Amino acid sequence: MSSEHFDRTALKQKTIHELWEFAWVFLYLAFFFCSLELYSLLLLRDFRARYLDLGFALLNALVVAKIIILGEYARIGRKYEKRRLILSIFYKTVAFVLFVFLFHLIEELIKRFLHTGHFAGAFNQTRINDICGRGLVVFCTFLPLFAFRELRRVLGEKRFVDLLFRSGERLEPGCERDRRIS
Repeated sequence: MSSEHFDRTALKQKTIHELWEFAWVFLYLAFFFCSLELYSLLLLRDFRARYLDLGFALLNALVVAKIIILGEYARIGRKYEKRRLILSIFYKTVAFVLFVFLFHLIEELIKRFLHTGHFAGAFNQTRINDICGRGLVVFCTFLPLFAFRELRRVLGEKRFVDLLFRSGERLEPGCERDRRIS
């Protein structure tokens, strides 16, 4: 009986933790994707039906956040975790950009199949400069995301939160080096 209670408690804690992980990734991506849509809206000075694109940016952030969480469950990018932190960050960023790109290709194939009944011509209207531009934007969005996630992995969640949100005076004992740096 106590083992079952422990399993439920552990499952509940894990579920809450995973929901927080998903929420933070979603909020981060939503901020960037909505900012890009708003920039495009202001740049083109087209205020008509383009507000719907902000909703699509939120939906896109939701989907990409779920893809990132699934990729982490699949242990994508764990190959370089024992190496220098900058290599781990860069490798995970590239791996997840490719992972998201793969999901985008699958989505385009499915949309093409649903609309026409076949896969032929699914990428006829896709230009290489569009793919490269989107890839660069996603890479630049993912780089700080995975830098923070890798720093948190290396420092530990509690220490990472303390360094970001608390003053230097509240650091744990034995952190003299950190106090000298700040």
